[in-house]
Amino acid sequence: MNVSHYVISVVSIVFEIYIWLIVVRVILSYFRIRTYHPVPRFIYEATEPVLVFFRRLLPRTGAYDFSPILAFFFVWVVEQLVITLLTFLFAVVR
Repeated sequence: MNVSHYVISVVSIVFEIYIWLIVVRVILSYFRIRTYHPVPRFIYEATEPVLVFFRRLLPRTGAYDFSPILAFFFVWVVEQLVITLLTFLFAVVR
């Protein structure tokens, strides 16, 4: 295995971790969690910029928040684009 494989794997893992942070954020939204605890605070601070962007795009739907669905799709698309770009760049470098 070469360096390009490791770089692409690390990038993929970073995106997957971010997707799981969004999943945990959705699950935490069903419970009353104290946000001053470091772990939920980190999850909220890490995911809020992406979710707030999509909340602004979507019309208000009352108690339902559909921004995580768009965030999942967006992060997945960006992951695929970055991996494709890296694959192309590493292929050109050879």
